[in-house]
Amino acid sequence: MALPPVPRGTRLLGITGAPGAGKTTLAAALAVSSGLPVVPMDGFHYADVELVRRGLLDRKGAPETFDAEGYAALLRRVRAAEPAVVAPMFERDLEQPIAGAIPVPATGTVVTEGNYLLLDEPRWRAVRAEIDVVWHVEVDEAVRLERLVARHVAFGKSPDEARAWVQRVDQANAALVQAARDRADLVFDLTTWTP
Repeated sequence: MALPPVPRGTRLLGITGAPGAGKTTLAAALAVSSGLPVVPMDGFHYADVELVRRGLLDRKGAPETFDAEGYAALLRRVRAAEPAVVAPMFERDLEQPIAGAIPVPATGTVVTEGNYLLLDEPRWRAVRAEIDVVWHVEVDEAVRLERLVARHVAFGKSPDEARAWVQRVDQANAALVQAARDRADLVFDLTTWTP
């Protein structure tokens, strides 16, 4: 399967989809094939200490566990082609965001990827307002769930803990993302795609 071309004049290309759908893999493939920088939404996770303070640690990954306002502000700076913009990243080994980790050039197209780019809530609409084009990606449901469990196991959960987290947290988040798919500029299935 060939990927669609990035529309001309795009400053910010968003890639969204449910957890495990392949957003990060697609963004990484675009970075390699086209040299596009990637700003991941996951860099805007609240740190665990803040999630504990807010009573949200048991829902880490849900929309309210992200600094959507900070994400929108950074995308606004990218759109304005401000010099010296540096975005945060999410370090999976630590399960924590790391500030000031990704330099973002002031020219050309920038890819941003994350679950909630199309969510119809005020704080997330502000994110969408900064993005020119949003692609929603999907994958076979069994494949997606298998990927999620494997990811959680790879980062320290037991298989039973991973399956429980996927069912309790990731699936609720996936339902929110899927409900917003009609707001995407393009929807495509990555099930048969290999990077």
